[in-house]
Amino acid sequence: MNDRHEDSDGQAASAPAQEQAPRRRAWNDEARDSLHILPLSALPLETPGLQHARLIKNVRLQTVIEMFNDAQAGSGQVAPRQVAVYFESYQEQVERDLVKIEKIAQAASFDVYTSRIELRRLNINVNDHEALTLSAKKKAELTQYMRVFTRPLIECVYGSEEVNINSVDDLIRMFATPNRDEALRNLRMMADRLDVALQEIPQFLEEYGDIFLSLAYFRKCLDEIVPEVQKFLTWMSEVRSSQEVKRDSRQCKMLDEINRDLTDISTSITGRFESFDNRTRDFWKDINAQTFRQIRELIAAHHVTIGGVLCGLEVKMNLWKTRFARGGGGPNRRLEFIKSEILPGLSHIKSLEQSARTQGA
Repeated sequence: MNDRHEDSDGQAASAPAQEQAPRRRAWNDEARDSLHILPLSALPLETPGLQHARLIKNVRLQTVIEMFNDAQAGSGQVAPRQVAVYFESYQEQVERDLVKIEKIAQAASFDVYTSRIELRRLNINVNDHEALTLSAKKKAELTQYMRVFTRPLIECVYGSEEVNINSVDDLIRMFATPNRDEALRNLRMMADRLDVALQEIPQFLEEYGDIFLSLAYFRKCLDEIVPEVQKFLTWMSEVRSSQEVKRDSRQCKMLDEINRDLTDISTSITGRFESFDNRTRDFWKDINAQTFRQIRELIAAHHVTIGGVLCGLEVKMNLWKTRFARGGGGPNRRLEFIKSEILPGLSHIKSLEQSARTQGA
């Protein structure tokens, strides 16, 4: 039986290949939008086949190479050094590739913003690399978050007029060709205050859009993760109140420390975002080149620690939701999960958040 059929142009096409294309697209988009996945296609690798694999952070926040992920077969993960056994005909290429992989594997997170920073440190070109940009779907999801940052910009130029903006691209197009004399005058005034030429405003908007798109992305991640942490703490408190655990002071101490650490981490990173919001409002009260440069550098300086903290919390909460999808679980089963999956790596998340406090916001 032949697996091929003719497409609309009369050319032969493979049915399995056509079926795989949407899956491959979804696989790639998941990686681009994730905190804990980096497609190896983002690196200039020599080994055929490795470009289709991904680096991921496991629940202990160790970096492994995921060779495949399938609903039936599960996730095929190997430590970077073990990947050579899969490519015995390319030993020299694998060794050279592993130098790059092992360096980027040390990153605290694999979100696109942190990955760009880390890859630039390795002198790897990240410009216009699709694997290092958010997917169109994710950008659309962030539209409501971006309105927080686009609204003051629109009001600065267009006043209180209702303007429909669905993306940063819409914003750039609108300001590149302002449709009112008053808007043009306001744009000229903004250009003067930013110390740029009027024709450079679209470039400023691209920079503005990218830095605040990153903040919107992390804010959405935070808004999804923190409620899950709160649910987990409630679930864990039920273990703490069981008679069996109450009799063991060491277990009680461990649970109390985990509760305190997760609460402190969540409170601290939420406070950082509130500080960013305040700085953004201050920027629009006194818009100038220096204040924009300061806020851009401030947010960029926090990318790595924000990504690392959210990545760590996300992988742990995701595993908890998978293992205990319906809640429940007896005290011993819960306690074993907390000790084996939540506790390892938690000190790393805590130290990342503590280090961020010294940066200020």
